[in-house]
Amino acid sequence: MKAMTSLRALGRAGVAAGLAALLVGAAACGTAGPRSGGEPTGAASAWIISGVTEKAFTNSFDAWNAAHPDKTFAVQSFANDPYKQKIRTAVGAADAPTLIYGWGGGVLNSYVRAGSVDDLSDLAADPALADRFLPSIAAVGQIDGKTYAVPNNGVKPVMIYYNKDLFAQVGAQPPTTWGELMALVPRFQAAGIAPFTVAGQARWPLLPWFSYLVDRVGGPEVTDAIVANRPGAWSHPAVLRANTMIQELVDAGGFVNGFASIATDSGADTALLYTGRAAMSLGLPATYQNIQTGAPDFLAEGKLGWFPFPAVEGGAGDPANVVGNPSNFWSISATATPEEKQVARDYIKEELLGERYAADLLAVGNVPPVAGIDDEIAASSDPAYFRAVYDLAANAPHFQLSLDQALSPEQGDAVLTNLQQVFLGQITPEQFSDAMNATIAS
Repeated sequence: MKAMTSLRALGRAGVAAGLAALLVGAAACGTAGPRSGGEPTGAASAWIISGVTEKAFTNSFDAWNAAHPDKTFAVQSFANDPYKQKIRTAVGAADAPTLIYGWGGGVLNSYVRAGSVDDLSDLAADPALADRFLPSIAAVGQIDGKTYAVPNNGVKPVMIYYNKDLFAQVGAQPPTTWGELMALVPRFQAAGIAPFTVAGQARWPLLPWFSYLVDRVGGPEVTDAIVANRPGAWSHPAVLRANTMIQELVDAGGFVNGFASIATDSGADTALLYTGRAAMSLGLPATYQNIQTGAPDFLAEGKLGWFPFPAVEGGAGDPANVVGNPSNFWSISATATPEEKQVARDYIKEELLGERYAADLLAVGNVPPVAGIDDEIAASSDPAYFRAVYDLAANAPHFQLSLDQALSPEQGDAVLTNLQQVFLGQITPEQFSDAMNATIAS
């Protein structure tokens, strides 16, 4: 399986069903059962990620529960990193919630190979559902031509967010090449401003730097070989060059002091951007969402800017290529009872990414993976930003799924651990490649 997808279909002809044609779960708000900390009760269960997008999920489950008192969900929320560990343990112990929240890629593939999730191909082909999701996004939930996961969240391309006031302070413009980006580092340092903020403690926020640089230097074929576990794939010159460039940026003072101890679940990394301590942040749309929650005036005053990851001079990768997460997905646990599975199937068919659900995603800063939403974007709180996210994904010749999800769970952990050591200067690019090559099964 290839853990990547082109999103050219996003916003282009061939997708007949628009947002207005989606089924609407129009019910009054109720309760989705206890969140984390309580003993959940319900006909079925779901675990979600806490944070800024949580409200869109809870609204959906609350409305569903109010309208279907005999088919309710018990919902619990967890922080991102604890969830990833908890869900793997639960799936392995045949004790997963009815709806399993995931990212597709290698983790989904491991679930399929273990028989831990149901085949949803018949549900995906149902006339009520078949045209709801953009085909390019829906394809991420497929393994060997069968559907095992369906989209439940917005598109999530990674781009660089910046503080316009700080750029104006040093007379800078958004860089279009790596050389221009590196040239900005001493200018911001001279002004007492950290060029970039990043949450190194969580490890995964470091990954887009590696993925983008590998792509910009060597093109998507390099990562395709890595995901395919081709022998020696991690020793490709583009991998070595990308990690060398990362260490050059770190050594030049490109990141805020103490970045290795900065957490992301609390939004501490993003706070450095809008409080004027860091000029830029390479991140998912969660960056925008955290600012929307923590500093709405910063957005209202037009102080936030954004731009795509710059090109690398002489590199083989297309500067329009994108790294990130095409979306998040729901799978149905194979160990759920028949009654729980039916509740989950009914919810997916009747409620998932319906009109109100999609509107809630936009309200919290996510662009839903459905077609025909031009009017909704135009009427949103920040049309320029949502259009930028939509177009970045729509025009991407290649959309690379985050490597910690594209790879197997074991390799995903290994790449995060070794990449963190690269950032901290604890290992060389060659040692990184050797360590990752050792994870490829012979």
